[in-house]
Amino acid sequence: MPEKIKARLAEQIKALEYELTTELPAEIKKAVALGDLSENAEYHSAKQRQEFVNARLGQLKKRMGELAMVNLTNIPNDKVGFGSAVTVFDSSKDETIRYKLVTSEESDVSKGLISTTSPIGRSLLGKEVGDTATVVTPNGKRELEVLKLYTIHDLDPDEPVEVTEIPEVK
Repeated sequence: MPEKIKARLAEQIKALEYELTTELPAEIKKAVALGDLSENAEYHSAKQRQEFVNARLGQLKKRMGELAMVNLTNIPNDKVGFGSAVTVFDSSKDETIRYKLVTSEESDVSKGLISTTSPIGRSLLGKEVGDTATVVTPNGKRELEVLKLYTIHDLDPDEPVEVTEIPEVK
């Protein structure tokens, strides 16, 4: 799973590096040729974009380094962790919900894919079947009881799985 994310990040890094080393210098050169840099909107726009691209490249490279250090064998077999699919009972809404814990790059709440860094994701990490997680949200506290757990060790890493397709186990 992290390999797909790394590949996507590498693509973004490559595109931004090309923009930073090829496209933006050409735009800046064109803008300089127009004269008077103090009132040159094209020049200021290109310089701002250059700063943004530099900052974004730094973020992406840092994230690549973080993902390189992820060791999936350290994720427990019986507790909620990265890659886990979990069925919870939300007592405040009186409903059963299924989530899959993913990286922030993959998160999509509408599909039940939540980041391990989100409030719900953080509260579920390390929980076992039968445990209750308290989530503090802007709308108040929510109590989520872990009903079922399917860890990353139970999944085929090469096969994409939607939250609704996750088999009922444990």
